[in-house]
Amino acid sequence: MANEGVSRGRRRFLVAATSVVGGAGVVALAAPFVASLQPSARAQAAGAPVEVNVSQIEPGQRISVGWRGRPVWVVRRTPEMLDLLPGIRDRLRDPDSEQVAQQPEYARNPHRSIDPEIVVLIGLCTHLGCSPTYRPEIGAAEMGADWAGGWLCGCHGSRFDMAGRVYRNMPAALNLEVPPHHYLSDDVILVGEDPDGGTA
Repeated sequence: MANEGVSRGRRRFLVAATSVVGGAGVVALAAPFVASLQPSARAQAAGAPVEVNVSQIEPGQRISVGWRGRPVWVVRRTPEMLDLLPGIRDRLRDPDSEQVAQQPEYARNPHRSIDPEIVVLIGLCTHLGCSPTYRPEIGAAEMGADWAGGWLCGCHGSRFDMAGRVYRNMPAALNLEVPPHHYLSDDVILVGEDPDGGTA
C-alpha cells in the first residue's frame, strides 16, 4: 500500500515535470517561427522616414541620404542658382511640374520645394534609373555657356536643372521625383512623410 502511494506520487511528479518540459519545448520552437513572420528591423527601416539636418549644408552643396533603397539628394541652392531658374523655362519639358506624380502638391512651384533655398529630390534619372552626376558649376565649359547648373545623367545624357526639371529633347521624359517631406524644425527635414503625416 505504501509503495502504491509512492508510485502515484512519482507518477504525478513525472507527468507534471514532463508537461512543463514539453510546454517549454513548444514555446521554444514556436517563438522563432512567430518572430519570422514579423518584418525585420532592416525591412522596417528601409521604408521608415529619414531625418536630415540641413544646417551644415553649405550653399551650393549637395548631400545624399538613403530612403527606401533609393538615394535622396538635399541641396542648398545659392541665390544665383535660384535667380537662373526662371530664365530657362523655355528649354524645359515640364517647367510647371504638371506631371503631378513627380512631386507633392506643396512642391509644385518654380523651385519645386517647400523652402526655395533647399530642394529634396530622388537621385534617379527618370529614363532608366541611373544616378545623375551633380554639376552645379554655372556655365561649365563641357556643359555649354548657357548651363545654369543641375544634373547630367552619364548613362544617356539627360539633363536636369537645379529644381530637377528635365530639359527638352532628352531621353528622360519626366522631372526628377520630389519625395514626400516636411520640416520638423528650421534645421531638420523628415524625408518620407508629408506634413499631414501621410507617406508615399
